Amino acid sequence: MDDRAVLTALQRHWDASDTSDFEAEHEIYREDAVLDYPQSGERIRGRRNIQESRTVQPNQKRFAVRRMIGSGDLWVAEFVLTYDGIPSYTVSIMEFREGLVAHETQYFADRFDPAASRAHLVERV
Repeated sequence: MDDRAVLTALQRHWDASDTSDFEAEHEIYREDAVLDYPQSGERIRGRRNIQESRTVQPNQKRFAVRRMIGSGDLWVAEFVLTYDGIPSYTVSIMEFREGLVAHETQYFADRFDPAASRAHLVERV
């Protein structure tokens, strides 16, 4: 799978994630895929289990992709995942094998107030 095809598949994945199209969202994963959430210490094995874990998640969620970068078998997506109106700044690292995601790791970060000590050095975004 060339980089353009992977990028197209990733865009379909994140678009489906945003609209809660759980079938389309999980077409990108191998049957034996592994998903890690290091902050909660969870590992989910298997495409169907990954899909079910997201299907039973009760919160309203939205995905806004900020950027995707990668090549070959390693791709990173930076996005804002909003649960019930509360944003979480998220990074997804996807490792592909034979054109499908074999391993994904997701990291989540909450918003925080800027430090006064560096206010003279930054611009607000």
